[in-house]
Amino acid sequence: MPKEQQMAVQYMQALTDHDYRSLRRFYNRDSVFYDKTANVTYKGGRHIIDFFERAHEGVLEYKFNIEHMFNTGSLVVMIGNYHLRGPGEQFGKPGKIIEIAIPGVTTLKFDMNTERMTEQVDLMDYQTMSDQLQTQ
Repeated sequence: MPKEQQMAVQYMQALTDHDYRSLRRFYNRDSVFYDKTANVTYKGGRHIIDFFERAHEGVLEYKFNIEHMFNTGSLVVMIGNYHLRGPGEQFGKPGKIIEIAIPGVTTLKFDMNTERMTEQVDLMDYQTMSDQLQTQ
C-alpha cells in the first residue's frame, strides 16, 4: 500500500475512534476540512477538532468502511460508507438509538514532507441518510 494510502487509513482510524490526540498530529493551522455537500468549511486543527467533537458527541459507534481507495500523488480518494450508531436526539428522534449508513467519498490531501493532512473534502449522500432516518 502506498505511503499516502497508509496515512489516509491511519487518519480515518483516528477520526472514527474519536482519538483526537492522534488526529491533532495530522493537522496544522492551514489544514482544511470541507463538507462540500453541506457547504461547511473549517480551517486549522483546533477548529476542525472542535467541529468533530461536537458532531460526534454521544456517538456510540462510528466507522468508515472503505470500498475503494486510490491515490494520485498526495491526494487519496476513499469511497465507502460511514456507519453511525448513536442517540436519536442528534437526528430529531429523541429517546431512540439511531443506526445509519451514509454513502460518501472522502478525499484527503497530504503534505508528504510534514506528514500533515492539508485538505479533507467529504461528499456525503445526505438524502440516503434522510431516507434511513424516516424509517427509524
